[in-house]
Amino acid sequence: MKRISFILPLLAAGVLTLSGCNSGSTAGNGTLSVAMTDAPACGFDHVYVTVDRVRVNASSTATDSSSGWHEVVLASPQKMDLLALTNGVLTQLGQTGLPAGHYEQVRLVLVPNTGGALNNSVVPTGGVEQALSTPSSTQSGYKVIGDFNVSADQIVDLVLDFDACHSIVQKGNSGYALKPVVTATVQAISGQIDGYVDTSDAGAFVFAEQNGHIVKGTVADSTGHFVLSPVVESSISGSYDVVMAKSGDASTIVRGVTVVASSTTTLSTSGQPFLLAPSPEHSASGTVSPASADATVDALQASSGGNYVIASTNADITTGAYSLTLPNSAPMIGDYAGTLPVALIPDTTAEGLYTVRATTALGVSQSQNVNLLSADATGVNFLF
Repeated sequence: MKRISFILPLLAAGVLTLSGCNSGSTAGNGTLSVAMTDAPACGFDHVYVTVDRVRVNASSTATDSSSGWHEVVLASPQKMDLLALTNGVLTQLGQTGLPAGHYEQVRLVLVPNTGGALNNSVVPTGGVEQALSTPSSTQSGYKVIGDFNVSADQIVDLVLDFDACHSIVQKGNSGYALKPVVTATVQAISGQIDGYVDTSDAGAFVFAEQNGHIVKGTVADSTGHFVLSPVVESSISGSYDVVMAKSGDASTIVRGVTVVASSTTTLSTSGQPFLLAPSPEHSASGTVSPASADATVDALQASSGGNYVIASTNADITTGAYSLTLPNSAPMIGDYAGTLPVALIPDTTAEGLYTVRATTALGVSQSQNVNLLSADATGVNFLF
């Protein structure tokens, strides 16, 4: 069978619904193979979920009781630590035969926490394991744009990209819940972006971004190595801006990074890694009202005509509170040209200047400019 890959960035556990073109089918059968990977999780040592099965349907409006469902059923429910799946690591969930045709709905089904069993849980950094609630809203479905085709005698690889950083939301003093925020990118061809930061910068967040939005993220390992994979090839989606950010350091941004199918784009090597410059920090904080807006809050830095997400968090789902700690120093900017090392220069016009953007679960956004060069910015509030 011919193999074609589709990548679905998934920012919530529960149900993922893909809406797109009209459904249809053709003669013959193909095979659906499903794997999972993860982006970084902010403030957690472990994020555990237990997967029961993956369901797909050709109809975007199919309900639980509708016909036409096909399932990838795991031999036994699989509990996994999502934070072990960074830097391009995949875990295979299984595969199933599918009639050739157009598919518009995918559901990731988790095993709930029952009888005291922590099937889904988190371990906050330096803390103890706590239950991760899976609200009924995440089980009823969340629509995103995208669809995929299965052709006869074809193996379709579906990679569910679980972004724990954006999927976990605090509930006041009552623990944590999974947040139904989903984006989806469907693609047939992908590559990866590879590089190193200095070992002193191990743990740095590394994001591939487009137009001020994160499309892929990871964390540099203990050697400083990072891999952003899978990433849609640039002939389909355009080039990427790669942002490296770590607490206590100025951000480093490499613009115009191109990705070629089934290839690796190298930004730096272990012998010539990126060294993030130390920086003082200040914070931007406030509230999002109502808390039920279920907002994500990003801090963007404008530099040389672009806007780049430096840090991101979820507003507390009970209180609406949020806080982002950000570097005051100028970001280091460079352009990718295919040769190494990438030359970096500081953009002093961007020192301490940020745009704080709050985006609700319904996709409504508001922004405010803040200056953190000499002091914290408090009361950066949003009312939806």
